[in-house]
Amino acid sequence: MALSTVSRVRRQLPTSPWLFAAPGLLITGAFILYPFGSTLVNAFTDRRTLIPGHFVGFANFRELWHDEMFWTGLRNSTLYIVGVVPALVVLPLLLALLVQKNIPGITFFRSAFYTPVVASIVVVGLIWVWLLDERGLVNSLLETIGVGRIGFLSDQWLLLFSAMAVTVWKGLGYYMIIYLAALASVPRELHEAASVDGAGAVRRFFTVTVPAVRSTMVLVGALSSVAAFKVFSEVYLMAGPSGGPAGEDTTLVMLVQRTGTGLTGRVGYASALSVVVFVVTVVLMLLVLRADRKEDS
Repeated sequence: MALSTVSRVRRQLPTSPWLFAAPGLLITGAFILYPFGSTLVNAFTDRRTLIPGHFVGFANFRELWHDEMFWTGLRNSTLYIVGVVPALVVLPLLLALLVQKNIPGITFFRSAFYTPVVASIVVVGLIWVWLLDERGLVNSLLETIGVGRIGFLSDQWLLLFSAMAVTVWKGLGYYMIIYLAALASVPRELHEAASVDGAGAVRRFFTVTVPAVRSTMVLVGALSSVAAFKVFSEVYLMAGPSGGPAGEDTTLVMLVQRTGTGLTGRVGYASALSVVVFVVTVVLMLLVLRADRKEDS
């Protein structure tokens, strides 16, 4: 009996790993692989919400080329990267350096800086809308000191920059934690040796800290670039479903949502937009990784 049991277990062992991996594989297939494949197929059809649609080849992509809203969304998403990524690479590192030291009360500040990360983006967006509204707290203070009210949410560019500020403010704590983990692995002897050589705080930052966390800076740059290009919630909450004045603050992901939803949503066209967003995201990741490899070599 014992020998037969052992042989039966041995026969079952090759399939056992797949049994443990099956739940994860099913979830990945149902919520990632299948939607991705479906989107890729729909991008070449004229499918609508309630209509299956037919194969139309590259017609959706040709229409994108002549769609002014597509170029507006691409411009805003690109500007978002330019405005957000440098701030999210540098500011969290400086913040991590400030809260790295173990001094009384520093835990409170670490928690305070991380609080926006765990806060709901809807709540954060509404708070900033109330602050920057025409009759909000910021404009009331500006009017009190004689500056006058500023149309943070009514001007095309001010609205986009305000949304960028919200993204940076909410992401500071998240990337600060990543930098804290990287700074913990920097040998203290390097800073001590630099101090002995007469290097000040600024020089130690550029000659010791930055080289030591450069790989982490690349990681933060890649993550923030992808997140910035796919921004939706901040702009949607501050600009509204229309995308600000005349839709001039619409991003690509907002355009996907606006085009592909509703009873008459153009699912095929929205899928083509999604494919473009995916391709640009992959290109961004490859460019960041290539720049990192060139610097290493």
